[in-house]
Amino acid sequence: MTTLMPRFFGDLFDWLETETPARGGHLIRIEDRITDNEYKIRAELPGCDPQKDVEIGVANGVLSIRCTREEQKQEHDRTEFRYGLLHRTVRLPANAKEEKIAAKYASGILEVTVPLTEQKPSGRQIPIAIPAK
Repeated sequence: MTTLMPRFFGDLFDWLETETPARGGHLIRIEDRITDNEYKIRAELPGCDPQKDVEIGVANGVLSIRCTREEQKQEHDRTEFRYGLLHRTVRLPANAKEEKIAAKYASGILEVTVPLTEQKPSGRQIPIAIPAK
């Protein structure tokens, strides 16, 4: 019984820490930074194989990152397996060059670089009319 307690509570607390338990997946943690000419997103994807587990897509100004991973452990006379879905969507800046997006993966971190076009100021000042008295 005492050997089951840590496993039970460990699984329970893993579920409670899930950012979106009802949707069947975990949110990927990201850092993002925008400069004059690019938008960089760094996503934590430890244990994911970028060649077979990770999908990156872009549509209608939204970048999506998904990782589906499986893990299997063999211990003495039993086997444990774990399956998980990690996902995150990010709205891109209006001046993103979607066709030039690039990604690289190293040491559990996915880095996505989104080039930006020079943003020209839009809009105009509207004068206020004051009626004569």
